Amino acid sequence: MMVIQRSLQGRGNRTPDPQHVMESGSKTGMTEGGCATIGEFGLGRHTHFRAMQFPHISLEIDGPVALLTLKGEDESNRVTRAMGEELAATIEWIKDDENVRVVVVTGEGSVFSGGTEESVRGVRGGVGEGQPGASELIASLAVPVTAAINGNAHGLGLELALACDLRVASEEATFSMDQIKYGMMPWDGGTQRLPRLVGRGRGAAMVLTGMEVDAARALEMGLVHGLFPRESVVEETVALAQKIAKHAPVALEYAKETINKGMDMTLDQGLRLEQDLTVILQSTADRAEGIRSFLEKRRPEFRGE
Repeated sequence: MMVIQRSLQGRGNRTPDPQHVMESGSKTGMTEGGCATIGEFGLGRHTHFRAMQFPHISLEIDGPVALLTLKGEDESNRVTRAMGEELAATIEWIKDDENVRVVVVTGEGSVFSGGTEESVRGVRGGVGEGQPGASELIASLAVPVTAAINGNAHGLGLELALACDLRVASEEATFSMDQIKYGMMPWDGGTQRLPRLVGRGRGAAMVLTGMEVDAARALEMGLVHGLFPRESVVEETVALAQKIAKHAPVALEYAKETINKGMDMTLDQGLRLEQDLTVILQSTADRAEGIRSFLEKRRPEFRGE
């Protein structure tokens, strides 16, 4: 019988202050020009809107939804070492905020991410030797993560999207694992996540040929889950995130964990994990609130407890 230990406490009840963000930046090796500026609007622990700006990453938290935007040094939004370091600090910020229930990842302008700059190709995810890759940083979030693929996603850009739980794309977006064209191969999860998502044959074809697929083909393959006009894809993805965020936070995190870990288990092991986490959920305040709201015929007010 699988034994699972869980703490039902939240991820923390503090919102990082400017000094905390500056310290996070220094720990990832940021230069003076890489420090973040932040702002908070609201009162008390349940601050409604907060924002953090790095040179290459921006984070806007509106209620339970965090919007993380990649801002490259050019219009391709390529991942640089500086962006990777800023991403690491941003992910820690999100993990420290118990009020964030869903994260949306997108790119600035008309491109999601065109890959990596030449100088960091082969360095995992553009972050550095011995450090988690950019995709692994996104995948490490316990809360659901949705990619708003506002434009082309190539190379590491597609690997970043694959690290998200759901992917919504622009009708004009194109996708490829083009590293093979540069004498490289995907190095931040692409060879593993892509075949698991679209099947071994289709995944192998994209990785081994560097072929490009358009948005309609990506939808058919199951690479993305929905298509919208480029000008509305972020808005539509945020609306989807807000709908997800209305559900019980602990149940969302456990459901995500069961899906992800179950992919690497036998069916019997996955079923036992599902049963164990379901039993634990029965003891949560949110589960009691769900039953109470059903009986009282009202909308539940989940608190993540």
